[in-house]
Amino acid sequence: MSTPTSASAAFPTMTDFVAACRDAIGAAHVLTDANDTAAYLTDWRGRYTGAACAVLRPGTSHEVAALVRLAVAHRVPLVPQGGNTGLAGGATPDASGKQAVVSLGRLNRVREIDTHNNTITVEAGVVLAEVQTRARDAGRLFPLSLAAEGSCTIGGNLATNAGGTAVLRYGNARELCLGLEVVTPQGEIWDGLRGLRKDNTGYDLRDLYVGAEGTLGIITAAVMKLHPLPAARVTALAGLASPHAALDFFALAGRYAGPLLTGFELMSDFCLRLVGKRFPQLRYPFDASHAQIVLLELSDSESEEHARGLFERMTEEALESGLVEDAVVAENLAQSRAFWDLREHIPLAQAEEGLNIKHDIAVPISRIATFIEETDAAIAASVPGARMVTFGHLGDGNLHYNVQAPEGGDPKAFLSQYQETLNRIVYDSVHKHHGSLSAEHGLGQLKVGAAAHYKSPVELALMRAVKSALDPLGLMNPGKVLG
Repeated sequence: MSTPTSASAAFPTMTDFVAACRDAIGAAHVLTDANDTAAYLTDWRGRYTGAACAVLRPGTSHEVAALVRLAVAHRVPLVPQGGNTGLAGGATPDASGKQAVVSLGRLNRVREIDTHNNTITVEAGVVLAEVQTRARDAGRLFPLSLAAEGSCTIGGNLATNAGGTAVLRYGNARELCLGLEVVTPQGEIWDGLRGLRKDNTGYDLRDLYVGAEGTLGIITAAVMKLHPLPAARVTALAGLASPHAALDFFALAGRYAGPLLTGFELMSDFCLRLVGKRFPQLRYPFDASHAQIVLLELSDSESEEHARGLFERMTEEALESGLVEDAVVAENLAQSRAFWDLREHIPLAQAEEGLNIKHDIAVPISRIATFIEETDAAIAASVPGARMVTFGHLGDGNLHYNVQAPEGGDPKAFLSQYQETLNRIVYDSVHKHHGSLSAEHGLGQLKVGAAAHYKSPVELALMRAVKSALDPLGLMNPGKVLG
């Protein structure tokens, strides 16, 4: 007569999974107490809060692989997380308590810097600012730059294909990545850490994982491109009458500066007025108001004198033609930093002003001005008094097109009443102009439904086929990117 097995032996429980994880990576790195896990369960904006059976903190790629194999055996979904600075809920678990968060913060080693190959090999948990610093110490530039660079990680940057302020010249995270190390949904390690500019030997697996938000596997390390340090950077602000003038100025700047043009940021007058309201130490940069303000930066490999001379000739033509209404060039590093502070404080000022409806969209550069005009008008007709906080990377077609409640209104009630309506207005306009409803923040769980609505059935079927082929059990960050 056979001996009956216990229920836990026949059917592994969540407790069994957590115990096995403790054996695999050490009990100190498996967090289950509510006080220890809280920081991992809510997204940066405070929009999503989930639950987890555990927060797992592996220290090596092999430990990540071991955890994935345990998750497969116990059928536990995994939510990879970097610095938890995402804006679309892509690294937050659901409310079931049946998922586990895999925090990659302990994978924080810089494995190699190769100055002849101009590459840096880093683990997924290395903070972006640390990559920048290590590159600078080696006499090189790592150009990816974001407002959250002091806390976001390279793994998260790659998972969302982060953009930032220097995409115009250097490209986004995908363009800066040469190779990856990835733990597959089966718990195997793909070593694709090849620092090659040319590798024409089959499917481009690297690009498949970049931007996939951890739904196809977990990025554990990457080879990233480095660039020469510029000899000089020159920053300027220009006041213009309209987005159309900004587009014309962008064309003029491109003609003068070519590849030296590193940044070209567009900010509406209201953006900077809001910054001044919430942060009085950051003054409006001009004596008179201008409907649009452009922040532009040149990175020159020759000298500051050369860059300033180029700026002077460019702004002189722009002012004489009436394209630019006023302009000021930073005289030193402190003033340049002050110009960038204006730009970087816009999201902070919005948060201080109250809840708002955010959009991270992209449209072809040539359509930006028309998009702003048409969509502003549609929103004004739908919600009189709504305040538009429009800013972003005009040079690569990415706008943060945000809507603030009318002056004196209840932001929470505004969000509840108008979010669905205004999202539809904005996304319909983006679709009309052949754009994207997520330019650099990813889809996460925030935009899964909208993406499904606007993508073609063919595109969705292809994405689902890839997901099914690589992650047949659906354990990799479920509910993100694809519903």
